[in-house]
Amino acid sequence: MPRAGSTLLEQILASHSLVEGTMELPQILNFTRDIESKKDGYKLLFSEEGPEIVDNIAKRYLEETETFRTGKPYFIDKMPNNFPHIGFIAHVMPNAVFIDARRNAMDCCFSTFKQNFARGQSFSYGMEVVGDYYQEYRAMMKHWHSVMPGRVKEVNYESIVNNLEDEVKALLNHCGLVFERACVDFHKTKRSVRTASAQQVRQPIYTKSLNTWKKFESHIYPLIEILEPLLDTSDLTKIVR
Repeated sequence: MPRAGSTLLEQILASHSLVEGTMELPQILNFTRDIESKKDGYKLLFSEEGPEIVDNIAKRYLEETETFRTGKPYFIDKMPNNFPHIGFIAHVMPNAVFIDARRNAMDCCFSTFKQNFARGQSFSYGMEVVGDYYQEYRAMMKHWHSVMPGRVKEVNYESIVNNLEDEVKALLNHCGLVFERACVDFHKTKRSVRTASAQQVRQPIYTKSLNTWKKFESHIYPLIEILEPLLDTSDLTKIVR
């Protein structure tokens, strides 16, 4: 989801000497739209010509993203809208590593709703729609965890801000990377950041963004109502997923 801490995770990883931070790359979405427009859709990947098609997609992905990279061994594709396509990515690029940036449902959805995205997040302009989208995202991620156990690491924003170093070590371990102190001191890393969180990742870790939705509770009842299946209704300030 947008506003779930993915820019923070990208900045942490991009502070590692072996990892390149790029941007929210559009290639995966372009490839999946192209496949979905064809008569047999994803079945083509498993046809007689499937291996050749898969190989061509992987090569195109690396070629088209080359301009955003400087040659480090690993690079990040931070496009949030890639999450429905994890199965496709894993099939085309079996060495890909997946990270699910997860945040408290109320904080995530409220932050998404109040952010005026320039493009690409059309679901973000209505509270009920944001809530429905979040539930669909949760269901989709549950599916990927079920069919690809251990392949996707869920990293909770709340855990990162409350226990930074341990969470960073676990994140790097999932990526097969050794710990580097620069990943904890991520705010010192000089690189271009082009998302709504560009200023936040220039600061040391802070907790002031936890439960920010609470200040507006009386105005966002439609969002609370739509997310109710995911909430602890006895105390909505608890960390709920």
